[in-house]
Amino acid sequence: MKLIYTGKTKDVYALDDGNYLLKFKDDVTGENGVFDPGANTVGLKIEGAGRAGLSLTKYFFEKLKQKGIPTHYIDANIEEAMMTVKPATMFGNGLEVICRYRAVGSFLRRYGMYAKEGQALDAFVEVTLKDDERQDPPISQDALHMLGILSADEYVVLKDLTKKISQIVKDELAKKGIELYDIKLEFGRAGEDRQIILIDEISGGNMRAYKNGNYIEPLQLEQLMLTD
Repeated sequence: MKLIYTGKTKDVYALDDGNYLLKFKDDVTGENGVFDPGANTVGLKIEGAGRAGLSLTKYFFEKLKQKGIPTHYIDANIEEAMMTVKPATMFGNGLEVICRYRAVGSFLRRYGMYAKEGQALDAFVEVTLKDDERQDPPISQDALHMLGILSADEYVVLKDLTKKISQIVKDELAKKGIELYDIKLEFGRAGEDRQIILIDEISGGNMRAYKNGNYIEPLQLEQLMLTD
């Protein structure tokens, strides 16, 4: 097992069989000690966040598998906070795809002249570059194609998968009386046919969820979702 990448919230190891191991850490993104799934820096450490994030990721990835959604997930060891995944290549240096159901976070910061906080959005999908230096700038479909990051056809697949996955997560949360405000997903290409698949994770660390108008912290979300 060889460490090949150290990220903000996960470390990546290469396995001898060609697959990879993701080690979930207790670090979460945010600023000044406040959690923010859209932040570009590690803002704080929450004990147990790694295992909680993996527990939710395992739950959602297995739900997606049942519905025929392609992902890189193979299996998970919750106690060790490790997930085994299939290899996939990123689009360019990495993209983040956000699906928004309510106006909060960076959407509100950018469009506050027109948007009201918390107003409903119709599963609005936007793509941003993973570029900490430039604060993860949004990028259009045309720019993605012109810069050779992904093709026009791939963008259609990416957007369709984002809406399907986000709706599945939204419906699962709703069963517990929880409302999904937004979610951030990552995708890659896998196999010789370069199939677009979901990668990374689906956890409280990459979504905003609320119950009765109150924001739910990542660890609390895991407890609400996975406790009968």
